[in-house]
Amino acid sequence: MPINLPETTHPRIVIVGAGFAGLNLARRLSKKAYQVVLIDRNNFHQFQPLLYQVAMSGIEPSSIAFPLRYLFREKKNVHIRVAELESVHPHEDYLMTSEGRVNYEILVLATGVTTNYYGNVQIEKNTYSLKSVSDALYLRNALLADLEKALTIREDDVRQQYLDLVIVGGGPTGVELAGSLAEFKKYILTKEYPELNAGEMDIHLIHGNPELLNSMSNEASAKARQYLERLGVHVRTGVRVMDYDGKEISLNNGEKLATRKVIWSAGITGKRLAGMPESIYTNDNRIKTDGCSRVEGFSNIYALGDAAYMEEGKYKGHPQVAQPAIQQSRALALNLNRLAKGKSMQPFHYKDLGSMATIGRNKAVADLPYLKTQGFIAWLLWLFVHLKSLLGVRNKIVVFFNWVWSYLTMDQNLRILVRHKTK
Repeated sequence: MPINLPETTHPRIVIVGAGFAGLNLARRLSKKAYQVVLIDRNNFHQFQPLLYQVAMSGIEPSSIAFPLRYLFREKKNVHIRVAELESVHPHEDYLMTSEGRVNYEILVLATGVTTNYYGNVQIEKNTYSLKSVSDALYLRNALLADLEKALTIREDDVRQQYLDLVIVGGGPTGVELAGSLAEFKKYILTKEYPELNAGEMDIHLIHGNPELLNSMSNEASAKARQYLERLGVHVRTGVRVMDYDGKEISLNNGEKLATRKVIWSAGITGKRLAGMPESIYTNDNRIKTDGCSRVEGFSNIYALGDAAYMEEGKYKGHPQVAQPAIQQSRALALNLNRLAKGKSMQPFHYKDLGSMATIGRNKAVADLPYLKTQGFIAWLLWLFVHLKSLLGVRNKIVVFFNWVWSYLTMDQNLRILVRHKTK
């Protein structure tokens, strides 16, 4: 049965996914001669770079989420539908969702990526991921619940399992989370859990490659490791996780670590869509496109952001971060408007604005086009860029004051354990 949508004489563009790519495209088309249908499983956009701060009780979840309907409430040609994509029927120009059928003239796949467990079902079952607000809240509850549980345990070796944490993956998410956990141990644990010995809490960061932050410079990688080790994080590089049964993690060097919490940030993979041909996917399930973001073999289907694989110059697939997604959406909006006027499309060119990661209070690394810096200056740049990128004036103000309060007091009062209701 079709989803209820207004009849229109304008071409209908259906955008699947309200991440950086999908949301920015919808905003840029909101005043144009199209009917825009934005489909997402959530009714909000989430700012993923700060999910780890929600997990660490540094900021409220509402501060990094922005309601889609609020954003488009004055845009009469944009229609929001909360639904799951089930299948695409590219030769009949429609897709099926959990709420029904949606016809399209133009389809844009901005479906993002998901955590890559490399086929290990047991690791997927027993570890925590950090790809959504719900993931962040789930992890926050687990961290707080295990601390409360540790207070009740007399046996040292059992209590240790509730205190120790392992983070797998030394990219920006893993590095930033490890730094945040180390500062929690240093500044919070001793004050709020004085009955626990903070020295018993071990934080391990395991990374399969020889260096942390693979996509950044050698200077940034080395400095990030130095910062983490100074904070007391046990950093292991060049080591891979083989298995995890919920109680003990096994490494390829024969080492085993006992812990109840393993946070998996070791890789991402695209999502294969039912109905789309296998030939369009790369080995990591990204969707192959031409230089104008058109999906290989189709003239009216496009892919953007993390889900898309486009070759351009030195890039064999652009970095799977926010900037390429935003820039691709901007280019596609211009091209769709050119098509509507009978003009030809222009190929996309990515402008690298740099990379950065924070490792805690006054510590960050930044690789910018004309500057590589570490420490306090990089930390200020990181704060500015992330604050500027947040949607909504309220969110910017709330996050800013949370950061100021945390910086001045080395504390935060958002550690609330919210349990699921049970009947």
